[in-house]
Amino acid sequence: MSTSLHHRAIENVGTRIVTGDLPTGHVMLAEQLEEELKVSRSVVREAVRVLQSLGLVETIKRVGIRVLPPSRWNPFDPQVIRWRLSSEGRGAQLRSLIELRSAVEPAAAELAANNAPTALRSELVDIAHAMRDAGHNGEAQRFLELDIAFHSVLLSGSGNEMFANLMGQVAETLTGRTVHGLMPEHPHEGALQWHIDLAEAVAAGDAAAARSASEQIMRRTTSRLSGTWTDQPRVFIPVRRP
Repeated sequence: MSTSLHHRAIENVGTRIVTGDLPTGHVMLAEQLEEELKVSRSVVREAVRVLQSLGLVETIKRVGIRVLPPSRWNPFDPQVIRWRLSSEGRGAQLRSLIELRSAVEPAAAELAANNAPTALRSELVDIAHAMRDAGHNGEAQRFLELDIAFHSVLLSGSGNEMFANLMGQVAETLTGRTVHGLMPEHPHEGALQWHIDLAEAVAAGDAAAARSASEQIMRRTTSRLSGTWTDQPRVFIPVRRP
């Protein structure tokens, strides 16, 4: 029960911060949170600790728990991503994630073609063909699971541990697109083929073809979703100067 209460407290306060219900600079007291959430002081304390680690709040002695601006949030944390995708800032979050993927995944595809172990190459091909079948059959949940697996294997196959650690962020992106109705019932036929082309290029060790197929996938994704972020503001992180 304590784990459930802890999770509920984090979700409640984190969501309210990201949606703007608790705006930047707002100060909360632990006593108020105890009363609002109907939880113990220890649950509030642990929830605040987690929110601090995400950059959403800071505790100030004799003042309280203060909400921090978006420029302080951890943009790579899957929880923050999920909350942002559920907010009015969904488009801006999608834009940031797609720009990140557009920069990383073609490079990962090229590296995978050069470096991936044989087992991962074969797995990528199998997943790509299974994705096409699920897409043709309109199996949305099955397709989502395969799509996450495909891009996770690709990042892992790059042999770059920093790329591989973006699996969680990519999974939240793909899940968010499905949950919020931004995926068609039947995926674009060209995109399905590009996933197969990418997998087969990796399997064949053709780095240039793998990069090209990945770039086509990301261009299609950008084109399809760009309308969601029209007029959405960007977050500019202050530069720390010596």
